[in-house]
Amino acid sequence: MRHLLTAFFLTLSLVLIALTVSCSKPSSQVQGTLFKDDLDFLKKHTGVVVLSARNGQALVAVNPDIQGRVMTSTATGLDGLSFGWINRELIATGENNPHMNAFGGEDRFWLGPEGGQFSLFFKNGSPFDLDHWFTPPPINEGAFDLVSQDETQVVMKKEMSLVNYSNFEFKIRADRTIRLLDKAQVEALGIPLSNQLNWVAFHSDNQITNVGELPWKKETGLVSIWILGMFNPSPTTTVVIPYKPGPEEELGPIVNDAYFGKVPADRLVITDEVIYFKGDGQYRSKIGVPPRRALPFLGSYDSANKVLTIVHLTIPENPTDYVNSMWEIQKDPYAGDVVNSYNDGPAAPGAKPLGPFYELESSSPGAALNPGESLRHVHTTIHIQGEEKDLDTIAQKIFGVSLDEIKKAFEKKQ
Repeated sequence: MRHLLTAFFLTLSLVLIALTVSCSKPSSQVQGTLFKDDLDFLKKHTGVVVLSARNGQALVAVNPDIQGRVMTSTATGLDGLSFGWINRELIATGENNPHMNAFGGEDRFWLGPEGGQFSLFFKNGSPFDLDHWFTPPPINEGAFDLVSQDETQVVMKKEMSLVNYSNFEFKIRADRTIRLLDKAQVEALGIPLSNQLNWVAFHSDNQITNVGELPWKKETGLVSIWILGMFNPSPTTTVVIPYKPGPEEELGPIVNDAYFGKVPADRLVITDEVIYFKGDGQYRSKIGVPPRRALPFLGSYDSANKVLTIVHLTIPENPTDYVNSMWEIQKDPYAGDVVNSYNDGPAAPGAKPLGPFYELESSSPGAALNPGESLRHVHTTIHIQGEEKDLDTIAQKIFGVSLDEIKKAFEKKQ
């Protein structure tokens, strides 16, 4: 009996110790990779530059040597959650994949269009399928030249030559600045930030210049600045895209969901106010919003980590001529989308996904530029962490819906 009592009290003591340790952990403990772990990895394999603000709480990791990408960021210092998806396996190998180097990063510089008769990703005459899809080498491999850097910004540039599907050659200089934003700059976008919130905000200020001798014309194809952010997926992440309401005969369709086959109804919900799209990294799919529907905001909410992500983009006053990236010879090569979201997953049953990850993307109009002329596009990324009552105010102001609506968007589709 004595042995049984001893065992009982020993077990009870262990349980009480475990409960004490569990209760001592912060209730907001993150689920995911810590920024310091991603930073240590990047330092080991790459030449990473770290931007810092708000007493080291807002941190952004930029890699000029990986196509000038913003790889990741955090709102709460080195021990905070790392927001960008990073493909450690690929970076560690040092190998080059000519189809696409899916290195990751929450702001990468690409150029469109992807498909069609003016595609930059398919050679003349090749079929529009995955086997013949190749990211142009200048934006798939190698570094951007580092022009300057300080504590809150990195300035980079790169000159490149690309030939489209119609065999027109573009000679391009790309100028790219990654800059941390302060509270006043974020609030100038209409996003209120209370002292109860943790946040990080940065933008990529991108410019392309025609450095060739020939003008870029619609008849031979235009290029666009295309910025893509790759983020860690989860079952609790929902992409939210507000749009301009109105009749289709005036504004066209609300969403293009046919990039990789129609998106199933349990993964895409369209309401009178917003588009909801799953960011779980489990099903390869993509959506886009055309110019007459697009608004300057899109984003996502990860309810497990209480992270509200907002992307802001520059849209011209009268947006036209957005390049079409559909994988086909197109009736209208300038009927493309302004904003896109991609959810990764296997391209075929049993295949390995690229990530998985999900993306928030924005594009500039097609650049009809004479020699020496330039086009500019600014893409801003903001991550905000805090209690849902504080995040809810921002979600309703920017997206027009509550966090509760976002979290329940797919409940009736289950």
